[in-house]
Amino acid sequence: MDRSAPLRFTFDGVELTGLRGDTLASALLANGRWGAAASQYRGRPRGIAASGVAEPHALAQVRRPGSAASEPMQLATTVELVDGLQAWSLPGRGRLEPEDVPATPAAFTTSAVFDKMHVHADVLVVGAGPAGLAAALTAGRAGARVVLVDDQPEPGGQLLSGHETVDGLPGPEWAARVTAELAALPDVRVLPRTTLLGYHDQNYLTAAQSFEAPAPGRPEQRLWHIRARQVVLATGALELPMVFAGNDRPGVMSAAAVRTYLNRYAVAPGSRAVVVTTNDHAYAAALDLAAAGVPVAALVDTRPEPPEGLVDAARRAGIEVLTGSAVVATEASGDAGDVRAAGDAGTSGRVAAVRVAPLTAEGELAAPARRLACDLLAVSGGWAPAVQLWSQARGSLHWDEESAAFLPGDCPQPAVTVGSARGSHGLAECLAEGVEAGARTAAAVGFLATSPQVPLCAGDPRPTAPRPVWLVPGESGGAGDWRDHFVDTQRDATVADIDRAIRAGMRSVEHIKRYTTIGTAHDQGKAGSAVSAVGVIAQLLGAASPGEVGTATFRGPSIPVSFALLAGRERGALFDPSRTTPLHPWHVRRGAVFENVGQWLRPRYYPRPGESMDEAVARECGAAREFVAAMDASTLGKIDVIGPDAGLFLDRIYTNGFAKLPVGSARYGMMCHADGMVFDDGVTVRLAEDHYYLTTTTGNAAAVLDWLEEWLQTEWPELRVRCTSVTEQWATVAVVGPRSREVLAVLAPDLDVSREAFPFMTVRHTSLADGLPARICRISFSGELAYEINVAGWHGLALWEAVLAYGAHLGITPYGTETMHVLRAEKGFPIVGQDTDGTVTPLDLGMDWIVARHKDFIGRRSLRRPDTVRPDRRHLVALLPHDPDELLPEGAQLVAPGADLDRPPVPMLGHVTSSYRSVALGRTFALALVASGRERLGQTLHAPLADGRVIAATVADPVLYDPKGTRRDG
Repeated sequence: MDRSAPLRFTFDGVELTGLRGDTLASALLANGRWGAAASQYRGRPRGIAASGVAEPHALAQVRRPGSAASEPMQLATTVELVDGLQAWSLPGRGRLEPEDVPATPAAFTTSAVFDKMHVHADVLVVGAGPAGLAAALTAGRAGARVVLVDDQPEPGGQLLSGHETVDGLPGPEWAARVTAELAALPDVRVLPRTTLLGYHDQNYLTAAQSFEAPAPGRPEQRLWHIRARQVVLATGALELPMVFAGNDRPGVMSAAAVRTYLNRYAVAPGSRAVVVTTNDHAYAAALDLAAAGVPVAALVDTRPEPPEGLVDAARRAGIEVLTGSAVVATEASGDAGDVRAAGDAGTSGRVAAVRVAPLTAEGELAAPARRLACDLLAVSGGWAPAVQLWSQARGSLHWDEESAAFLPGDCPQPAVTVGSARGSHGLAECLAEGVEAGARTAAAVGFLATSPQVPLCAGDPRPTAPRPVWLVPGESGGAGDWRDHFVDTQRDATVADIDRAIRAGMRSVEHIKRYTTIGTAHDQGKAGSAVSAVGVIAQLLGAASPGEVGTATFRGPSIPVSFALLAGRERGALFDPSRTTPLHPWHVRRGAVFENVGQWLRPRYYPRPGESMDEAVARECGAAREFVAAMDASTLGKIDVIGPDAGLFLDRIYTNGFAKLPVGSARYGMMCHADGMVFDDGVTVRLAEDHYYLTTTTGNAAAVLDWLEEWLQTEWPELRVRCTSVTEQWATVAVVGPRSREVLAVLAPDLDVSREAFPFMTVRHTSLADGLPARICRISFSGELAYEINVAGWHGLALWEAVLAYGAHLGITPYGTETMHVLRAEKGFPIVGQDTDGTVTPLDLGMDWIVARHKDFIGRRSLRRPDTVRPDRRHLVALLPHDPDELLPEGAQLVAPGADLDRPPVPMLGHVTSSYRSVALGRTFALALVASGRERLGQTLHAPLADGRVIAATVADPVLYDPKGTRRDG
């Protein structure tokens, strides 16, 4: 606490003051505001009950200074106090506010509040308590790359809340010294204010980091994606509540939280206390209360014979110790009934007294209860290792009778637990385990710790066994209605709810959890309800121990997290990544107009000053048809398919054959889904007996790779094939046009580019004039003589500039995707995803020739179904508007002449898929899918438009330009 730095903040509209180092909860307590909002369902008064992420009640809507909007559902116990903070109490539900942050890239340099980072570590240590610090220091000293995460602003864990000494130093000073050494190690990263959200497969973990206050260039929160070779979970343990009548009242607080508020924040949470415990740990809280001047009316221990040393110490401090007893009920001051208003600095509903009674060995009341006045009840129902992340990692859990807790067992991932997270007892044991885990995990990744030193911790006796009391009976001596015995105070769920579930026939803890909603609130049972519920279920079922009941599943995120943090900067212009080719800087300088194609920014056309798009495209098309033009084709998907069974595999994937394709040759292929509908197409080159180079459409590259892997892994795992995406490893330039051979002859002087030496659909490897190694394919998507030149990605720009330089004397013209579409459509080449829509077969496209009859392939059986061969299916055809200047809109519906457009539904015969103006044809034209289209050649169809016009067009064969293919070979 920094008493020299007072801070102003408001809570529920009231201005208050706190200190730097406070949390919102500690500052509220220091101002006498013990209350939280009333419970969500029953409207009962509630107060601050914990000091960290296990807080069940104190939720707040928080607006930090400089933030664009307030954040709902924040735990007051974890919100750091900053000057100007505004907060409002919440009854379990918050409100969303619009953010006035402009969604432009420039805005994110100053206004972004969320971002994300990726990091790889040899050893990830979760938790910076004594065990975690010892593990991180040992592994860091050994040279391992270490990441240490902790949810607190400063490391130390419970050392910050007690009076323990390590290596002769007070706990906080030892933690600070270790932290300083960690900061000085070159491969150690310490992430404070960072909470692990989830533990996923293959040691992939996500963590949310908060920052103290907004600052220029720094986010408010950051989402870390961490890959770790080894994980050390030093997540500590959670103090359990006890279930008795009225255990939800304000003033009922975790004993460990009481100690934290006293020693770390210098706040007394009450003026007169009673401490009730099942174990040794709460004695320290009672002694600390007495030392701070807070009278302790009694220390109530459920054990008949607690350790004499602890009892004597308490009595020397003037504390009465009541053994073999429990608190059976609480009484409230003021109006003890239900309230709906948020808690305030008054006394309504707060604990005014407790009733204490001795227990029999069976847990029943042995005598009438005794009344003790107090306004603070510190409760310690035992300790449960924080195994949420361990469980998410698919680690096993087992019940340990001595510890009365579920402890970690085995884990299929390379992870270990240390300290109280694995049920260890005492500071000395935790430190020793941390050192051992740090050395072991460092050694597992190749780093040896030389004589790791175990920090010294004197005077740390091993705690004695607890006596868990899962359910304290009411004073009536019977079960009563259990309506005031709360198991989950956030959900207002009681023992009565569990009893009702059991009487309904439920026995599984998972079923009871869902029936009662216990453990489903923001704390997900960390306030103790998850374990307490198991204990109560076991007692009501008559089970021998909670181990017979088991635990519910722990799922991520481990703490509440905003969708905004998960999304990070993925909004507005940054919602989807923009991919660019190595040639992109040249396109930008040339003034290209771009379009988005499967995340890629592709040049659509290159306008000259004063040119419209139609004019630019006409010029580019003319160059490609009459002279020579070049296009950046680097975005095409590229996949290496390698292995002895690669040919057999591709035979099964494609509708046509590839196993017998000669090495050095290329073949156009089409793949279908199992329903026989076209999925993707492209050219595949055979580079070696066991190596195929497969190309896909730009937008489908990832989907095709997933498709290949799905069949390899699930249907044909016996095939010896590996598929690797190489899309970004190769840059591709298409050189197109009647004079393209002349450009290639100069560009690749060592290559014989004659028609006979380099025929259509073959590949050659050569060195270009400037020494660049290149793979050149004679492929044409335009119908003209064309070559696709492939070089390593980092040489792409150099290749492009060389192509333009060597073709300059021929008037070589760069062209974009719009020109590419015109050229291919003139030849009737379909584009998957534009001229197909998931309902089109190869036969519908008029490509019967590509469907092999002699082999099996994906979709073959479906292509034999009566539905896929019926004559009225929609076929790909061309449309020639009667007015050669009339451009059919893409997507326009087609009807028969004479159709009554005023009497819906109007029978539709098909729709326009592509539509362009053609320089080569001297007119407009379109491609369309038309019912029985090949039988309608020469017929007229109508396209009614939204503006009332009707365009008439003649159905034609889709190959409109050079139908005999005479221009392909130059």
